[in-house]
Amino acid sequence: MTKGLKRYQQSGSFHFVTFSCYRRRPLLASPEARSVVEQTLEHVRRCYSLIVCGYVVMPEHVHLLVSEPERGTLRAALQLLKQTTARKLRPGTTAPFWYARYYDFNVWTDRKRIEKLRYIHRNPVKRGLVANPEDWAWSSFVHYSTGVEGTVEIASQWTADRQERKGIGTPTFPKHP
Repeated sequence: MTKGLKRYQQSGSFHFVTFSCYRRRPLLASPEARSVVEQTLEHVRRCYSLIVCGYVVMPEHVHLLVSEPERGTLRAALQLLKQTTARKLRPGTTAPFWYARYYDFNVWTDRKRIEKLRYIHRNPVKRGLVANPEDWAWSSFVHYSTGVEGTVEIASQWTADRQERKGIGTPTFPKHP
């Protein structure tokens, strides 16, 4: 384990997770590559019963705000996400795609959850990739601002309201930041 990195798993909290492409190369620079990450994230969300509160796919890294999975561990879910994405985007190569490790920060409070969602959604603007968060398609921002369903199911009040209307239940999802 990386010196000084302490992981608190099975804590019932959300996790702000960051993982990067090997040597910070922009391996996710194309829209197609970022879409593969989104599609794979949705697959992992379903397989592990993760709650995804927010995400952004950047050219060389990914930020997630997720729950602990109902099935398996967060480590296993992230491993599946990274391995599947690497195989789809660089088939037939053994060259590293991702750094092996990931950064994990437990989000214990609503205030910190909102702070992390804002950070995630503003990341493309801060990096100068777009002028406004809604202009970056590979993020959960548009869902929070409009309720539009994207590739990845986002745990939000919009989603909870839709599920309640369908009679699926009323899970408690985070409110819009």
